[in-house]
Amino acid sequence: QVQLVESGGELVQVGGSLRLSCAASGRISEHALGWWRRAAGKEREFVAAINRSGGSPYYTDSVKGRFTISRDNRKNTVYLQMNNLKPEDTAVYYCAQYSASGPIVQLTTSVDYWGQGTQVTVSS
Repeated sequence: QVQLVESGGELVQVGGSLRLSCAASGRISEHALGWWRRAAGKEREFVAAINRSGGSPYYTDSVKGRFTISRDNRKNTVYLQMNNLKPEDTAVYYCAQYSASGPIVQLTTSVDYWGQGTQVTVSS
Protein backbone atom coordinates (compact mmCIF):
# COMPACT_ATOMS: atom_id res chain seq x y z
CA GLN A 1 0.00 0.00 0.00
CA VAL A 2 1.40 3.37 -1.04
CA GLN A 3 0.95 6.38 1.19
CA LEU A 4 1.26 9.92 -0.12
CA VAL A 5 1.61 12.76 2.38
CA GLU A 6 1.31 16.35 1.22
CA SER A 7 2.65 19.39 3.03
CA GLY A 8 3.23 23.07 2.42
CA GLY A 9 -0.28 24.39 2.09
CA GLU A 10 -1.10 27.59 3.96
CA LEU A 11 -2.69 31.02 3.73
CA VAL A 12 -0.91 33.33 1.30
CA GLN A 13 -1.70 36.69 -0.26
CA VAL A 14 -2.44 37.28 -3.91
CA GLY A 15 0.76 37.25 -5.94
CA GLY A 16 2.58 35.17 -3.37
CA SER A 17 4.31 31.82 -3.74
CA LEU A 18 4.14 28.42 -2.11
CA ARG A 19 5.87 25.12 -2.63
CA LEU A 20 3.91 21.97 -1.97
CA SER A 21 5.66 18.69 -1.27
CA CYS A 22 4.38 15.14 -1.42
CA ALA A 23 6.36 12.36 0.20
CA ALA A 24 5.64 8.79 -0.87
CA SER A 25 6.07 5.78 1.36
CA GLY A 26 7.28 3.58 -1.46
CA ARG A 27 9.35 3.85 -4.57
CA ILE A 28 7.89 6.30 -7.03
CA SER A 29 10.38 5.93 -9.85
CA GLU A 30 8.12 3.63 -11.87
CA HIS A 31 5.10 5.92 -11.86
CA ALA A 32 4.01 9.25 -13.22
CA LEU A 33 2.96 11.64 -10.47
CA GLY A 34 0.59 14.55 -10.41
CA TRP A 35 -1.20 17.26 -8.51
CA TRP A 36 -4.92 17.84 -8.45
CA ARG A 37 -7.08 20.29 -6.57
CA ARG A 38 -10.63 20.66 -5.35
CA ALA A 39 -12.13 24.04 -4.61
CA ALA A 40 -15.12 24.30 -2.31
CA GLY A 41 -18.27 23.18 -4.09
CA LYS A 42 -16.44 22.04 -7.21
CA GLU A 43 -15.19 18.81 -8.72
CA ARG A 44 -11.60 17.73 -8.29
CA GLU A 45 -9.57 19.05 -11.21
CA PHE A 46 -6.24 18.13 -12.73
CA VAL A 47 -3.40 20.62 -12.16
CA ALA A 48 -0.08 19.12 -13.28
CA ALA A 49 1.70 15.85 -13.96
CA ILE A 50 5.23 14.66 -14.56
CA ASN A 51 6.55 11.42 -16.00
CA ARG A 52 8.65 8.79 -14.27
CA SER A 53 12.01 10.34 -15.07
CA GLY A 54 11.00 13.91 -14.33
CA GLY A 55 10.45 15.00 -17.89
CA SER A 56 7.43 16.04 -19.95
CA PRO A 57 5.66 18.17 -17.36
CA TYR A 58 2.05 18.83 -18.29
CA TYR A 59 -0.21 21.52 -16.90
CA THR A 60 -3.76 22.62 -17.04
CA ASP A 61 -4.08 25.89 -18.92
CA SER A 62 -4.97 28.01 -15.90
CA VAL A 63 -1.62 27.38 -14.17
CA LYS A 64 0.76 27.38 -17.13
CA GLY A 65 3.60 29.81 -16.60
CA ARG A 66 2.88 30.05 -12.86
CA PHE A 67 3.20 26.51 -11.49
CA THR A 68 6.11 24.10 -11.88
CA ILE A 69 6.00 20.41 -11.06
CA SER A 70 9.18 18.52 -10.28
CA ARG A 71 10.26 15.32 -8.59
CA ASP A 72 13.20 13.79 -6.77
CA ASN A 73 13.10 10.02 -7.08
CA ARG A 74 15.94 9.60 -4.59
CA LYS A 75 13.76 11.25 -1.96
CA ASN A 76 10.49 9.71 -3.20
CA THR A 77 9.06 13.21 -3.34
CA VAL A 78 7.15 15.32 -5.85
CA TYR A 79 6.85 19.09 -5.64
CA LEU A 80 4.59 21.82 -6.91
CA GLN A 81 6.07 25.30 -6.99
CA MET A 82 3.25 27.83 -7.23
CA ASN A 83 4.00 31.44 -8.09
CA ASN A 84 1.83 34.48 -8.69
CA LEU A 85 -1.01 32.87 -6.81
CA LYS A 86 -4.56 34.01 -7.46
CA PRO A 87 -7.74 33.72 -5.38
CA GLU A 88 -9.04 31.09 -7.82
CA ASP A 89 -6.11 28.86 -6.85
CA THR A 90 -7.69 28.42 -3.43
CA ALA A 91 -8.38 24.72 -2.99
CA VAL A 92 -7.33 21.53 -1.31
CA TYR A 93 -4.38 20.19 -3.29
CA TYR A 94 -3.91 16.46 -3.68
CA CYS A 95 -0.90 14.45 -4.72
CA ALA A 96 -1.56 11.52 -7.05
CA GLN A 97 0.35 8.46 -8.14
CA TYR A 98 -0.71 7.17 -11.53
CA SER A 99 -0.93 3.62 -12.74
CA ALA A 100 2.21 2.33 -14.38
CA SER A 101 0.63 1.67 -17.76
CA GLY A 102 0.71 4.88 -19.79
CA PRO A 103 -1.94 6.87 -17.92
CA ILE A 104 -4.06 9.67 -19.32
CA VAL A 105 -3.09 12.12 -16.62
CA GLN A 106 -6.24 14.26 -16.78
CA LEU A 107 -8.45 11.34 -15.76
CA THR A 108 -9.10 10.42 -12.15
CA THR A 109 -9.46 6.82 -13.27
CA SER A 110 -5.73 6.84 -14.11
CA VAL A 111 -4.84 7.49 -10.47
CA ASP A 112 -3.98 4.54 -8.27
CA TYR A 113 -3.31 6.45 -5.04
CA TRP A 114 -4.26 9.82 -3.59
CA GLY A 115 -2.81 11.81 -0.74
CA GLN A 116 -5.00 13.26 1.99
CA GLY A 117 -4.70 16.82 0.69
CA THR A 118 -3.27 20.13 1.88
CA GLN A 119 -5.21 23.39 1.99
CA VAL A 120 -4.03 26.37 -0.01
CA THR A 121 -5.84 29.63 0.59
CA VAL A 122 -5.06 32.73 -1.44
CA SER A 123 -6.31 35.89 0.18
CA SER A 124 -7.00 39.13 -1.63
